[in-house]
Amino acid sequence: MQITLNNTGKRYNREWIFRHIDYTFSATKKYAITGANGSGKSTLLQVIAGATLHNEGTISFTPINNSTPVVPENMYKHISIAAPYLELIEEMTAEEFLQFHHALKPLQLSIAQIIQTVQLQAAAHKQIRYYSSGMKQRLKLAQAFFSPSQILLLDEPTTNLDAAGIKLYQHLMTNHTQQKLVIISSNDVQEYECCDAVIAIGDYK
Repeated sequence: MQITLNNTGKRYNREWIFRHIDYTFSATKKYAITGANGSGKSTLLQVIAGATLHNEGTISFTPINNSTPVVPENMYKHISIAAPYLELIEEMTAEEFLQFHHALKPLQLSIAQIIQTVQLQAAAHKQIRYYSSGMKQRLKLAQAFFSPSQILLLDEPTTNLDAAGIKLYQHLMTNHTQQKLVIISSNDVQEYECCDAVIAIGDYK
């Protein structure tokens, strides 16, 4: 899946967060969006995801072997996202949450394999409300990385992770993104050092 932004801009009230973005995110490549805190990195990621509408320009999504763009209302089928502001269903266990997710968007591995990969076996049957912030982040990464989506969006993906969690994230990036277009919003080099290109949001003010 290829994403093309043409003169794309977003504003809140009279303040432009970013504008005049002309950029193509190519299929199976990895990109980082960097910038100061509050500069609009997360907003751009949300605009690409369709969670927030842009105010000018266009965004098109084109499959690799098909010149016909996907209509925006169907893009949710092709996108997975992990972000600090996205909530988990805390009344569920990790196993129940992944089963629920699988019913909406089939996962690429068995639930048992996914839980083992993100090292949550000991807490698989515990309600998420009792998880530490790092455990919750592992589960967010699990549902994003192991969805069959062509586009993976990550906002500050190592938030709340310890050293072992960061190694896990890097393992997931190396071994489970080969066929995905990945876009990472981050200021932490260890989150995006694997990327093919870096976009500075400050260039689009």
